[in-house]
Amino acid sequence: MFRKAFENYGAIVAVFATGIVVRDIAPLLDNKWSDPAVVVVDSNLNFAIPLLGGHHGANEISRKIAELGAVPVLTTATEVHGKPSVEGIADRFGCEVFNKESTIAVNCALLDQQVEVLEVKGPRIVIVDEDVSVLVRKKQAEAKDEGTGNS
Repeated sequence: MFRKAFENYGAIVAVFATGIVVRDIAPLLDNKWSDPAVVVVDSNLNFAIPLLGGHHGANEISRKIAELGAVPVLTTATEVHGKPSVEGIADRFGCEVFNKESTIAVNCALLDQQVEVLEVKGPRIVIVDEDVSVLVRKKQAEAKDEGTGNS
């Protein structure tokens, strides 16, 4: 039921029972960086549940749906504790995460402590540990297209 939407859209809002959505998207899942954001909304518009891709748009979509009266059910740890996430910081600065595997350790650290954001302008060589997220600025034209919804 969701295959076409999964392949063609960056976000899906499904007005279905959560179990239906979970069973239908399970075989389609690849990884958090390429799968679309999925928000489940009950038919009475009581709840908006970011099921997939909370840090990749689903939390924000749930907040928008909340303007219609639904309660956003956010479960990403950084959101629950009012802390920034690596993905959110990357979006705010118009960047993409270069070493995606680092986000687990850095998001965990963001829950417990201040994590410094450094801007390094090149040419430079930067050597980092695996628990350091490296954000690379998006090309200007690409960043503009994403901001307007054009691709």
